[in-house]
Amino acid sequence: MEFPYRKLILSLSILSLSTLSALSHFSFTPVDNFLVDCGSTVGSTVDNRLFVPDSAKRDSSLSSSTRSITLRNENPPPNSPQIYSTARAFRRPSKYKFQIRDEGTHMVRLHFQTFNSLKFDWNNTQFHVLVNGFVALADFRAGGVESPMVMEFLIWVSTGKLVIEFVPAKKSNFAFVNAIEVISAPKDLVADTAKFVSSDKVEDFNGLAKQALQVVHRINVGGSKVTPFNDSIWRTWVTDDEYLEPNSGSKRVYFGGRINYQDGGASREVGPDNVYNSARVIHSTNASIPKVNMTWVFPAIAGYKYLVRMHFCDIASISIGLLYFNVYVNGNLAYENLDLSMATNYVLASPFYADFVVDGDDSGVLRVSVGPSNMSEPYAIDGVLNGIEIMKLNNSMGSLDGDYCAGWVLRNWPSGHVGFVVPLVAAACLLLSISLVMRRKMNAEGFVAWSRLPMDVSEAHSHQVK
Repeated sequence: MEFPYRKLILSLSILSLSTLSALSHFSFTPVDNFLVDCGSTVGSTVDNRLFVPDSAKRDSSLSSSTRSITLRNENPPPNSPQIYSTARAFRRPSKYKFQIRDEGTHMVRLHFQTFNSLKFDWNNTQFHVLVNGFVALADFRAGGVESPMVMEFLIWVSTGKLVIEFVPAKKSNFAFVNAIEVISAPKDLVADTAKFVSSDKVEDFNGLAKQALQVVHRINVGGSKVTPFNDSIWRTWVTDDEYLEPNSGSKRVYFGGRINYQDGGASREVGPDNVYNSARVIHSTNASIPKVNMTWVFPAIAGYKYLVRMHFCDIASISIGLLYFNVYVNGNLAYENLDLSMATNYVLASPFYADFVVDGDDSGVLRVSVGPSNMSEPYAIDGVLNGIEIMKLNNSMGSLDGDYCAGWVLRNWPSGHVGFVVPLVAAACLLLSISLVMRRKMNAEGFVAWSRLPMDVSEAHSHQVK
């Protein structure tokens, strides 16, 4: 009689631990949480989240100067998320307005996928997307978007509303969208200060929080794909195989224990367990230290600055105080002799991240590297990396895509022709951007930067993750 009783207690204990683990992963509850299924008349559930039809009257509204077009895929592919079975198309500039309660950074995700439609020619889709006065997408074409595409932006909101505008590039073009997410981000997801890294200096970069950011790469280094269902703020992390340079000398490692998030750092939402419990490492197996760097290469566009966030968690060392390595961005030393033990208060398997800002150059690529330093130890781990995020910053025109500002996009419709007016508009956009930069610099004085950590040469600004 005793054995079944013990078995029941064990089963309940496992169930309780599983429930607590699930709750810990999904503990974040955003103040603003708009999930909109565009063109639909019924709600759609994706990853246990309910997208409501854009015809429903909530704290968001659709405003169009002419009647929009609703589209439905009558033969959706099996297992395709329902939000991609409908879309709303626009012949004229139209906007969605969201009433915002929580001032600060908001995650804006736009979902696109084309499908067969008798009343719509996708080859005629070419449009711009503006988000709160920033150009998010310019001359976006959807003719070849046959699988779901999610464009993600981080936008600072202080006015009580967020406006997303869809503007056809020409009068003969259409704009469309399948679904929209507008979600208030954790307060420490984007700090106001990072380190700007160039060939001749490493210095403070302030005012980051109020820049418009576009997420262009989010990589789970050494691990498998992480889906929105397994991320507390519904992000997707892809594998690093496509970006890792061959012959990097790296080794994959996996960790089955508990990730030691610590008090006093950022929230857990900065990076999920599924990113920190895998990594690539450089491992010295004898008395000599490998003379090799792990390097990842990403496409980048000249004329833009990029935020590079690198996630670290020592899940491979057998003891504290053995791991030292260098961090490079675009071939420039960003962090020398990074000591993860000191950075994490001498706790193994404790996450940590560092933010760097770099210029995109004419090479068309952005390189991120980790390698041994002059303090690296033989017979030890001599480099580790768990995750990489790369985000594009808006340029001087307030644009994430192109050389003209939102004002020009709206004033130039419906002709869609640049002509001789561009230099004048560009000058006006530049004057506006200078005004915004000056205001941002004045406002930045009231922000508290991340806590500093002991650093050697680069003093790269970093933060411990909770």
